Amino acid sequence: MPDYTTVNLNRRKWLLAGTGASGGAMLAAAAIPFVESLAPSEAAKAAGAPVELDINQIAPGALLTAEWRGRPVWILHRTERMLALLRGNDARLADPRSEQQQQPPYAANPTRSIRPAVLVATGICTHLGCVPVYRPDMAPADLGSDWNGGFYCPCHGSRFDLAGRVFKNVPAPANLEIPPHEYLSDTRLRIGADRQHPA
Repeated sequence: MPDYTTVNLNRRKWLLAGTGASGGAMLAAAAIPFVESLAPSEAAKAAGAPVELDINQIAPGALLTAEWRGRPVWILHRTERMLALLRGNDARLADPRSEQQQQPPYAANPTRSIRPAVLVATGICTHLGCVPVYRPDMAPADLGSDWNGGFYCPCHGSRFDLAGRVFKNVPAPANLEIPPHEYLSDTRLRIGADRQHPA
């Protein structure tokens, strides 16, 4: 007569092992898409990726707006006259030496740039996040007699010079932010990465 106890125990072990293996396989199959869904999408990766630009076509005195991480980034080709005007602003500025950390170390200088003629700045006012307008004109009546060109935020009246440095007694508390950037060649600029801040 067969020993049903032994048969049933062996069958039970096989059933438990098979059920466990099937359950594990199904769990793994369900987990893979879930884990992959947590990774950033290609669009999200692209939104934070560095942006490369040819700056050779920016005329002296002209401003080009690019986009990096969903924010406007200005590239201003400053003329010799614009650079000369920067030297006379210090007494009217809140942070003329860029002591607040609003820029990489290589842009903590009077022109706030790697190359004096080219300003790369995030076009977002440091007050409430408005977008200032480029006003290179000298002393317009609505900006006062001490204005010699720069960026003006019409929302609340904040003013920045042609290096993105904030004037005293305006709502904005800090200079415009300078994003990480580097030159790949004489005419090629990369915004969003540099040797100190790789992408």
